[in-house]
Amino acid sequence: MSVRVHLEQEEHIRLNPKAAFSDCSRGRPCPEEQSEMEVRTNFQRDVDRIVHCKAFRRLMHKTQVFLQPEGDHYRTRMTHTLEVERIARTIARALGLNEDLTEAIAMGHDLGHTPFGHAGESALSECFGQPFRHNEQSLRVVDVLENGGAGLNLSYEVRMGILGHTGPNIPETLEGQIVRYSDRIAYINHDIDDAIRAGILSNEDIPRSISLVLGENHRQRINTLVQDMIDQSQDAQQIQLSEQVDKALLDLRSFMFEKVYRNPLAKSQESKAKDMLQKLYTFYYNHPEALPADFLPQMSFDGLGRTVCDYIAGMTDKYAVDKFSQFFIPDGWQVRG
Repeated sequence: MSVRVHLEQEEHIRLNPKAAFSDCSRGRPCPEEQSEMEVRTNFQRDVDRIVHCKAFRRLMHKTQVFLQPEGDHYRTRMTHTLEVERIARTIARALGLNEDLTEAIAMGHDLGHTPFGHAGESALSECFGQPFRHNEQSLRVVDVLENGGAGLNLSYEVRMGILGHTGPNIPETLEGQIVRYSDRIAYINHDIDDAIRAGILSNEDIPRSISLVLGENHRQRINTLVQDMIDQSQDAQQIQLSEQVDKALLDLRSFMFEKVYRNPLAKSQESKAKDMLQKLYTFYYNHPEALPADFLPQMSFDGLGRTVCDYIAGMTDKYAVDKFSQFFIPDGWQVRG
């Protein structure tokens, strides 16, 4: 018996009957033969494909909330992804669900995020003339853009979990629903931490009605949310929070939008970032020959505008600034790193 087959059989013994089982996947866009010598299950292979792809590596240089903050301790898309993965796996393990599937969805959920956070999404939406949504772009990355247009050929459950981590499409699997909640738990709480570090928020600013339910600090809030989700989802057909805790989380999110996400101090550079990306879009649209050679074949996929969007969305913050400097700032005025 191969290692993979043994692991697949073990899943059926130890996991919750409501879990997504590796050997019951709905398959990949392009069917693949599984070698008898393969030691990894379907979902383990998907984790490895995501972690080794170029889009994943770029997350370490993409903004979470604060644009070019002073200091090394602010979150990036990479650290956010890792925090989501840890929260989600803790919940999946406690509920007896498939940790490998949970990890794959968490690791891939933000691959399509633009440089400069949601300011980049807004800029590309205006340029392209239709909503640019990072969850849809994340699916596009794994389906189309990686491997020179071949994509990563991930399992259906991973792909739909990535698409459904935000927006109207709720994942079919409980593992995908866990990641959807864990994303919100992670970003709200670590954004509080970063906002306190930036001096635009204090822990005492959080309304008492929220703190009395979720806790007084970062650790207590996450512990409350994770424990409540485990307790409330044990015998349920979906992943859920209790009514009281869910309301407190929604109230905390609204508080963060009011005090941080729309705060002029936190967002003072966003208009500049948007303007920069929009100018880059116009430049590349008018000069497609300036696109890298490996992007030129992709113009045949969905047209030039889509290709330019794909290229800019894949940029890191620094790379976007460097390209803007190259095309729009005279050589003698450019700041050399």
